[in-house]
Amino acid sequence: MNIHFIRYSIGKLLQLLSFSLLIPATIAFFEPHAEPFPAFLSDGSMLGFLIAIVLSFVTGMILTLLPQKHMDEKNVREGFAIVTIGWLLLTVFGSIPLFVYFIDTGAHTGPLAWWQCFTDAFFEVMSGFTTTGATILTDIEVVPKRLLFWRSLTHWLGGMGIVTLGLAVFPAFGVNAYQMFRGEVPGPTTERLKPSLAQTAKILWGVYAGLTLFEALLLMLGGMSLFDAICHAFGTMATGGFSTRNASIAAFKSAYIDWVITFFMFLAGVNFIIHYQLIFLRKWDVLKSNHEFRFYVIILGAAIVVISTVLMVNGLNRRDEIARSYRITPLSSEQVEQKINVEEERIGTVGSTIRYAVFQVLSIVTTTGFCTADFDMWPGIVRLLLVLLMFFGGCAGSTGGGIKMIRIMVVLKAAWREVLSIIQPRQIINVRIADKSVDERQVRTIVGFFSLFLLCTAGFSLIMTLFIPDFTTAITSVVATICNIGPGLSGVGAVENYAWIPTGGKWVLSLCMLLGRLELYTVLVALVPASWRN
Repeated sequence: MNIHFIRYSIGKLLQLLSFSLLIPATIAFFEPHAEPFPAFLSDGSMLGFLIAIVLSFVTGMILTLLPQKHMDEKNVREGFAIVTIGWLLLTVFGSIPLFVYFIDTGAHTGPLAWWQCFTDAFFEVMSGFTTTGATILTDIEVVPKRLLFWRSLTHWLGGMGIVTLGLAVFPAFGVNAYQMFRGEVPGPTTERLKPSLAQTAKILWGVYAGLTLFEALLLMLGGMSLFDAICHAFGTMATGGFSTRNASIAAFKSAYIDWVITFFMFLAGVNFIIHYQLIFLRKWDVLKSNHEFRFYVIILGAAIVVISTVLMVNGLNRRDEIARSYRITPLSSEQVEQKINVEEERIGTVGSTIRYAVFQVLSIVTTTGFCTADFDMWPGIVRLLLVLLMFFGGCAGSTGGGIKMIRIMVVLKAAWREVLSIIQPRQIINVRIADKSVDERQVRTIVGFFSLFLLCTAGFSLIMTLFIPDFTTAITSVVATICNIGPGLSGVGAVENYAWIPTGGKWVLSLCMLLGRLELYTVLVALVPASWRN
């Protein structure tokens, strides 16, 4: 393992983080504050940024002052180590602004207050960088804008990938930079658009930034402020889900905004290579020839039809089931009735039912996590279907989380092949995607990933039952974090948050987020002791 190259690369990423922190810190100068300059710099929400900027830049400088800057061998271990350790350190340094803010506002009291504040800050920023969108903030709208912008910016940086951005900004990472690219970009394949990896990273980030800007402009036309539009565009294109409002997208009460965000969630769940081919090469036939994209559309369409139909026929869940749903603060009978009336009004017509069903299906499948309705009050079959859809995720090469559509396709085809092999044991049957045989080694890797993903989900669910008394909440908290979605069911449902979960549980879920975003193998390879032996 080339330790020198790993330190140098992580140092470069920390320098990149320090420059990123300057953006939300600058917003502070445009916000109203009680004390004049420079006294307001001592304010907790501002002081945290100053500390984070200095520490990340100085640490980055120290790590880059090493003689060896390039790898001497082509080895996947260095790339995976850089991605895993880099994400962890970026989260630690990136959580400093929130940590100082929580300390300053007295978010926790007692002998463990500092540790609890750091845990909350780390959880929130890990949720941002991994584009999960699970939050511990109980009242988002009282948090200073500079901090809200930072948590949204962590979404945007993590969506396409911090290391991918580093490859575009610092192309001299080394000869094995592709392994870093491979370790971070979601999906079983990482195509190159150009011979130079730096050029590929620049193209992907260019498409990503262009779509983000276009969405922000459309949201402003719908009445959003510039600040809200940018933050929600960041959350949409990164499939993150952090909002600047307590009620998420439902707070804007606008069908136009719902449909704009729905459209861009759909785009964010598509492989960004396809966006490049459509925008710059005008290859419209790719929409027909790409089997993963077709599967993605079919899954979305089928889920929308089923959920819309069930909601129109059955309406909401039974009142007694809604009242029994676990919440850290139980609802009174009056509050239950009020919520039922609100949700019944949302699905009162065919048009509105389709609108809310389409939004939530896109939000769940693409792992964005925005909410316009309390889907925890929908019928049990719909809630179960939404949980199953959490595992699908977007396409490979998208910003979505989950297992990914292409892997689901391969697993289904591999399972069907086993059935055919029993019927016709002498026949050689290959797994085929788009009339091309998938390499057997890749099939084994994908089936192994699928099995490992489910095993981790089950294992972490068992652990979370030690921290959460409700079975549904414990399981869906793991599914929602390892699939990088955010909201689950019951105690972590669409209108709930993760603030009440014990400190130990938050660390478990933080690990789930990292494993889900870096897709298991990257983290496991980096953490196995054998990887560090020469």
